[in-house]
Amino acid sequence: MAHRSQDDLADEQPVKEEEPLVAEDEHLIREAERIAVAVGRMFPGLCEVVLHDLRRPDSAIRAIENNLSGRQVGDSATELGLLRIADPDYPSVIQNYSNRFPDGRPAKSTSIGIKNADGRYIAALCLNLDVSTLSPLALTLANLVATDIGHPSEALETLRDRTGRELQSAIDAFAARHSSTPRSLNRDQKRELVRQLHREGFFETRSSARLIADRLGVSRATVYNYTK
Repeated sequence: MAHRSQDDLADEQPVKEEEPLVAEDEHLIREAERIAVAVGRMFPGLCEVVLHDLRRPDSAIRAIENNLSGRQVGDSATELGLLRIADPDYPSVIQNYSNRFPDGRPAKSTSIGIKNADGRYIAALCLNLDVSTLSPLALTLANLVATDIGHPSEALETLRDRTGRELQSAIDAFAARHSSTPRSLNRDQKRELVRQLHREGFFETRSSARLIADRLGVSRATVYNYTK
């Protein structure tokens, strides 16, 4: 009978490593999802809690509790999430950094990276505290509102979905500053808004003009005329 080498015997052994690791990753994320929901419900109207599944950066948001940023489950990862995906050595906790919601409200944020047994980031749990209602309070709240010194002054990330929802938020925020709805803006205000959106690069995507027209209750031709 022919003698079989050690390599031949090794080839016959079933490979059982990959599936348990995937199951373990999913278990970790499910546990983190329970934490996200519980923490968010403890601070209603004040602290947004978001769980990002970094295995799927294009549809990373797995859970969002106490939604303050207007994002939804299935939206993409933020800049911090992409940095962690690219670099396993990126800090696991970024705490008390200054941030801002899409409508301009100041926020104080903490981002906690979650690694699997292989040392790879698979998720991130992010807390975004709305400090706009806290900052005018008494001096006893100063420590809660303050952000850590030593973090860079520039924003680490933007709390927004990088899709048409960002455009809708910009339109709604403009209308709110004028105590109006998008369709109730007068002609000059709509022209000002469209020119602002054009300057900020919102017309780079093909569907933007249609979305703007729908929100303002005008035709696409009118939208393009307003850019001139």
